Amino acid sequence: MINLTDEQIMIRDLVRRIAKDKIAPYSSEIDKLENFPLMSFEAFRDNGILKLSLPKEYGGANADITTLCLVIEEISKVSPASALLVFATSTVIRTINMVANDEQKKRFFSVLEKGDKLCAIAITEPNYGSDAAGMQTKATLKDNKYILQGRKIFITNCGVSRYYLVFATVNPKLKKKGITAFIIEKDTPGFSIGKIEDKMGLRGSKTGEIIFEDAEIPEDNLIGIEGNGWKILTGVVNTMRLWGAGCMSLGIAEGAYEYSLGYAKQRIQFGKPIAEHQAISFLLADMKIQIEAARSLIYRTAYLIDSGAKDKREIETLISCSKCFASDTAMKVTTDAVQILGGYGYTKDYPVERMMRDAKALQILDGANQIQRLIVSKNILR
Repeated sequence: MINLTDEQIMIRDLVRRIAKDKIAPYSSEIDKLENFPLMSFEAFRDNGILKLSLPKEYGGANADITTLCLVIEEISKVSPASALLVFATSTVIRTINMVANDEQKKRFFSVLEKGDKLCAIAITEPNYGSDAAGMQTKATLKDNKYILQGRKIFITNCGVSRYYLVFATVNPKLKKKGITAFIIEKDTPGFSIGKIEDKMGLRGSKTGEIIFEDAEIPEDNLIGIEGNGWKILTGVVNTMRLWGAGCMSLGIAEGAYEYSLGYAKQRIQFGKPIAEHQAISFLLADMKIQIEAARSLIYRTAYLIDSGAKDKREIETLISCSKCFASDTAMKVTTDAVQILGGYGYTKDYPVERMMRDAKALQILDGANQIQRLIVSKNILR
């Protein structure tokens, strides 16, 4: 583990208390009822968590990648669905801060500085998920406005966000070179919310479809320049895989490990705690090994990014390694946690079955693990 600053420790400890006291008691209810995690949102709002990535002049902490990793990890130990509120919002804020012009920063950040607004990212389409360069949502410039046509799916914080960071193409034939980024407000004419998904896991997170039907977007809401959306995706937004799915996976795995360890110390079979049986103790040992390996990979990568490492290919490779390994670890650890609890682990009276369902999503979102392996293999073979 790298050395943390006093501010990072303070933020981590604050979020840890919020997760334990304000979120954990409702984690099962959030999942069962598939409700928007209102208690989590209010706790984040009241403690400035939703604006951590804002520049300090707007009341934020200008949080770096390591700090965001710590925050998402702590929340995800008890409720990754709640962590997604912070994840998507911080990703949009970071993107605006790194790419937008001064006028745009002032306009958007003055709305977000109260820390009571959510944001969302819109990339995936019905026929274009892993093949993001082939997206078909079209943006046509007309009379100082972009007219958007198309649909985006699997949008986190769908229907509850104030701002949507949307990637569309000015010309589908241009593939990567046509992709352009926009900030779209929720009340934009021609913009509507479609189906909200009924998911296996992460059920407290509102995931759904957004629809553009001649939606008029002011030209001033274009982020960066026309056609540089792919560079924004790969150079700025790509880091979300590390502190998003990567750290959510790490948190889930830790939560499942801690719960199953406590259970194994208390559960008596054949005259002694099951933790003292080698079959169980080896499962717990493997959990610990895998979690520590994932943690080291994630925080090493975060340190390199925050330190300004110049090798973009190495950073991209490490981000993909981290996301892939951590989410595979979360799936393995939560499955073993269910096994340790036996029949109880398969019931909804215990949290490990929920953790296993949540973990599965993270092998898919933020770029499926097959895509992460493709990125790694291409980079190491170049």
